[in-house]
Amino acid sequence: MPADTPTILATSGGLRRGRRTEVEFSPLVLHAIELSGATGRPRLCHIGTAGGDQRGFQAWLSAAGEAQGITVTHLSLFAMPSTGDMTGLLLEQDVVWVGGGSVANLLALWRLHGLDQALRQAWQAGVVLSGVSAGSICWHIGGTTDSFGPDLRPVTDGLAFLPYSNGVHYDSEAQRRPLYQRLVADGTLPDGYATDDGTGLLYCGTQLAEALSEISGKGTYRVTRDGDQAREERIEPRVLPGAD
Repeated sequence: MPADTPTILATSGGLRRGRRTEVEFSPLVLHAIELSGATGRPRLCHIGTAGGDQRGFQAWLSAAGEAQGITVTHLSLFAMPSTGDMTGLLLEQDVVWVGGGSVANLLALWRLHGLDQALRQAWQAGVVLSGVSAGSICWHIGGTTDSFGPDLRPVTDGLAFLPYSNGVHYDSEAQRRPLYQRLVADGTLPDGYATDDGTGLLYCGTQLAEALSEISGKGTYRVTRDGDQAREERIEPRVLPGAD
């Protein structure tokens, strides 16, 4: 059962160490499933392009899904696409979860294989799109990334399903906050939203509907250009059930 409106949950969270598995889906991912209106056993497609489609990590997520009653499918692009019908596969899902890693590589490969257009069709059809880090920035116009090396740089060619910039890991990596604000201030990135680790941004259509958290005390932020400066406004997130 698709979501009532095109929905994106862009996060700096969603996974945590499992009790009986290496990892488990944490409240942000479980909320994405709830938003999808899934009935019966939820179907989640993991896309791990940004991390190189690591088979070991895919196995961890499959085990997490089995333990939590979620059917996990992996859409891989290495060494070749794992399906000849990416659009069809995505339209069968309740949620798409995009993992972290190199957002620059992710964007290049998605466009090369036409996955960007398949994801747009799925989003418009009501499949909930979600993800962490690179899997958050990708839906926006751009953000800050370590795709090019340890010194963060801007990426400005995101899919732009959402007409904003996006800052991830806002409280946990020292370069993130000052660089994101500087890039908004000088116009390299448009106004946008940032997430501390363990938080997410829920968009219905292209409008921010709610900020969410799976870790108490964390924040989300609206960052806007004000002259030649950046203005930051904290948005207090709603803490989800099962939060740490």
